[in-house]
Amino acid sequence: MSENTNEPQGQETDPLEEAFSAPAADGHPEATEGVTDEAAAPGETGAAAEAGETAETSADAALAAERLEDLRRLQAEFTNYKNRTTKEKEQLRDFVIGDVIASLLPVFDDIDAARTHGDLEDGPFSAIAKKLDETLTKQGLVRFGEIGDAFDPQVHEAVLQQPTGEVEPDHVSMVLRYGYKVNDRVVRTAQVAVAVAE
Repeated sequence: MSENTNEPQGQETDPLEEAFSAPAADGHPEATEGVTDEAAAPGETGAAAEAGETAETSADAALAAERLEDLRRLQAEFTNYKNRTTKEKEQLRDFVIGDVIASLLPVFDDIDAARTHGDLEDGPFSAIAKKLDETLTKQGLVRFGEIGDAFDPQVHEAVLQQPTGEVEPDHVSMVLRYGYKVNDRVVRTAQVAVAVAE
């Protein structure tokens, strides 16, 4: 009797052993395969995400480079526009000053005639003429046409030829009317007599 009682005790198995061996005994190998597949999936997803981020970064860099090029082009266009408008303003200013001075040329001729006759040596009229000359000189006014200057058809108007030995031929021998420039722009040519050989 005692031998039969001990025999079933030898067949008893450990409960932990049964727990771990149960899935294999049930014949479900796909359960283990599923776990392996699920473990591999996150790695593949991470690689795809990294590739996507790299592509997105490249696209952002290309867009940034394009925007920078646009900005540089706009800056260059603005600089050119600014320089062009500044130059146009200066040219307009010179033309306006030239037109104003052209309207005052008869006054300058009277002042020159008075200076030639010695009327501007002293007195209030002399002071006014001096201030006018200083003011217009600051605005770029230059008077030209002096005896002895080489004749230049661009700035001189030859009214007559004068045989003389005092001045070299083809040089100004007499000034009939002074010429004026404003910032290298000829407002009026000088009327002169040109020396010729005797």
